[in-house]
Amino acid sequence: MLMHQLLIDNAERRPSAPAFRWVDRDVSLTNAQAVAAMEAFAGALHHLGVRKGDRVSIFAHNGMDYVVGLLACWRIGAIAALVNVKFADQLDYYFADHTPSVVIYTHDMGGLVRAAAAKAPSIKHLVCMDGPQENAHSLPELLAAKFSAPPDPGDENAIAHLSYTSGTTGQPKGACLCHEPTVRASRCIAERLRITADDVSFGPTALSSSYQLVGNLLPPLAVGAAINVMGKWTQPTGYDALEKTGATMLVGNPPLLEEVLTESRVRGRAPGKLRFVLSGGGPVPPTLKMAWRDELKIPLVESYGQSELGGFVGLGFPVLEPDDDKLLRVGPPLPDKEVRIFGVDDQPLGIGEVGDIVLRGGFMAGYFGRPEKTAEATRGGWLRTGDLGLLDADGYLTMRSRRAELIEVSGTPWYPRDVEEALCRVAGVRQAALVGVPDPAIGVRPTAFVTLHSGAQQNALSLKSAIKPELAYDLDPLVVSIVAELPMTPTGKIAKSELSAQAARAGLKSA
Repeated sequence: MLMHQLLIDNAERRPSAPAFRWVDRDVSLTNAQAVAAMEAFAGALHHLGVRKGDRVSIFAHNGMDYVVGLLACWRIGAIAALVNVKFADQLDYYFADHTPSVVIYTHDMGGLVRAAAAKAPSIKHLVCMDGPQENAHSLPELLAAKFSAPPDPGDENAIAHLSYTSGTTGQPKGACLCHEPTVRASRCIAERLRITADDVSFGPTALSSSYQLVGNLLPPLAVGAAINVMGKWTQPTGYDALEKTGATMLVGNPPLLEEVLTESRVRGRAPGKLRFVLSGGGPVPPTLKMAWRDELKIPLVESYGQSELGGFVGLGFPVLEPDDDKLLRVGPPLPDKEVRIFGVDDQPLGIGEVGDIVLRGGFMAGYFGRPEKTAEATRGGWLRTGDLGLLDADGYLTMRSRRAELIEVSGTPWYPRDVEEALCRVAGVRQAALVGVPDPAIGVRPTAFVTLHSGAQQNALSLKSAIKPELAYDLDPLVVSIVAELPMTPTGKIAKSELSAQAARAGLKSA
């Protein structure tokens, strides 16, 4: 099935039901209006020469034109290539990587886009969402011209979406997601989360992330639920928007969900109609799950996915988990994917054994223009996630570490999450991240960076003493550093490579 066909089907069944809402400007489209907007946008792109398989870059803040632009690309068989606005200084790289023919952008990015486009011979047209600009078409004028959209290519096996990896282990790569497996995955996600047409989804994180695609966009579309997007999130205005829209599900990352929790404490209650929140983009501290469960009585459902999937490796259920010992678990794999744990020589491991997480069924067609990287990541027909984890007797998946983040200290492997979770359980600790720093004495020195809640009274020695009884590691070489903030990637992950560089520059030593 085609991604945009989900919207078309909704318009046939419930034309006047709400489809999308841009919270910042309080602009809404019904299903029928959204289809009409998609057709007009598709006609404009076709008029500019966009054909099946061409790449269309979208470099913009969250908004209604962004969502409709995605649908328009899919409608004519083009590939939507999404670049986060926080990567403005890397536009040259992205344009060279996926060679777009058209770039759609917001007016405040005009200078950056024109400079990068001047070095990209593939680009034939620039389109400004907000009106006329130098050397760019005005999107409102193109839409007003009402150019006819071409016939739908109808190829469910075609690449529809170019989803860039976070670039934590090298330059970002464009994962090619096709229509059919992504729609199938999204339907499985909707069933796991028990989403219905009565739900109202709310997604304030960047639309450029594949997490938005398979969290806030396609699963609600698959069942006809209303979808909200927001561009300018702050803790108080985000809470107000959740109340105003009547959101029943919030799709965010751990830092954003912590902000909602904090604001709920300030106001004395959770936002009106929320029945669950979905977290992605990085591991969720059990303390955060526990706080949502115990204080707000709302399930925090953890997802574990990657740009390469167009879906999730594992996903929990929208129910409260009473057992604290099970809060580290993500959830079972979804029905569209087979997940295994491999050990040495790709041999499957037993229940509870930690190894490489691999899967088959419904992943990317490959990395755009990178056959060698594709072959490496999909060796033997299995997608190699690069993560270490285990499957338990219930079939639930627990992610232990990125393989690249595993730290070997004097011959002993350290799983960063063990130390991070132990630190997060200490009163007053807000976030924790463990990295390895080269050290001439022991090879690699484990270094933990910690942020505290406002008013918390902790120091490095007290934190180290507090977690010592909980961990099997020899903590003598561990360095604990309390910082004001942790650097974050645009997708909401802690930027551990930046932390490692900071620690190396500072020459931190064990207490």
